[in-house]
Amino acid sequence: MTSDVNNGNPVDLKQKQKETKTTEQTPRMPNIKVFTGSSHPDLAKRIVSRLGLDLSRATTKKFSNKETNVEIGESVRGEDVYIVQSGCGEINDNLMELLIMINACKIASASRVTAVIPCFPYSRQDKKEKSRAPITAKLLANLISVAGADHVITIDLHAFQIQGFFNIPVDNLYAEPAITKWIKDNIPEWKSSVMISPDAGGVKRMTSIADRLDIDFAIIHKERQRANDVDSTVLVGDVRNRTAIMVDDMADTCDTIVKGAEKLREAGASKIYAILTHGVLAGNAIDKINNSCLEALVVTNTIPQDKNMKLCPKLQTMDISVMLAEAIRRTHYAESVSYLFTNVPY
Repeated sequence: MTSDVNNGNPVDLKQKQKETKTTEQTPRMPNIKVFTGSSHPDLAKRIVSRLGLDLSRATTKKFSNKETNVEIGESVRGEDVYIVQSGCGEINDNLMELLIMINACKIASASRVTAVIPCFPYSRQDKKEKSRAPITAKLLANLISVAGADHVITIDLHAFQIQGFFNIPVDNLYAEPAITKWIKDNIPEWKSSVMISPDAGGVKRMTSIADRLDIDFAIIHKERQRANDVDSTVLVGDVRNRTAIMVDDMADTCDTIVKGAEKLREAGASKIYAILTHGVLAGNAIDKINNSCLEALVVTNTIPQDKNMKLCPKLQTMDISVMLAEAIRRTHYAESVSYLFTNVPY
């Protein structure tokens, strides 16, 4: 025992050191607020449920002239604010809503504002492929930064260089751990299956998952004259009498996926699955999937799929709210986020 210098009371030295250490380890960060925009409120509710929080109050509406109006319904002064808004639905309206919400929180003295954008819009416009073409992803990065965002969290950017368009930190999470887990849980013959990339752009993602599973892989080379219009495909690899699993970051019109599945069927694949991060499913994509030879099309819920699932029995979803919630928790407590690059939180 020893005496406390301040008041002379006897104290346990070890206990005092333990209390001091505990105090030093306590995160010195402001309280957390999580808001949602109009694009995907269900995902935001899943995130806050995982975090043990309630959604913070915010009201969004449109004036008669279609201008977007946002009202933050509670104090955010000194708070760590997260705004969940995915790039889907009425993309331009939802994007404007996000920018206004960021700015509203920033000028209301929020300590930090993080834009949680599960599906990053305009990510395919990431480079100048012809004369006078815009690099819209760079413009969007500027808009988000100027609006007042201090940090961005997203999943599977279409092009990794988009992170370099920002002057603020960007955490680009990967769906690979969730995809790997889904394959192990839902495809009994996964150990003898073949991983497929439907185009050259997805080879790195595909080989990474194949390495995780320790299985073979193949590539479908496609020649395209214009966007969303595939002219011809060539399969490089052997899939005969084996289960083929195609992986990609995005399914828009689904031409690439459907034609890739046809090519795999012609090559003798016994079953064909397609697993993608962002299920845009525009135009008549649902009809194409229903009429395809796919066993299942699996997407994450970065984009709402409730209506599409009612129309397409082959469509299944993976919940990535757990991953986003853990990224928010780790960011709030200044912990490493890299754990999520290789693991699915429990």
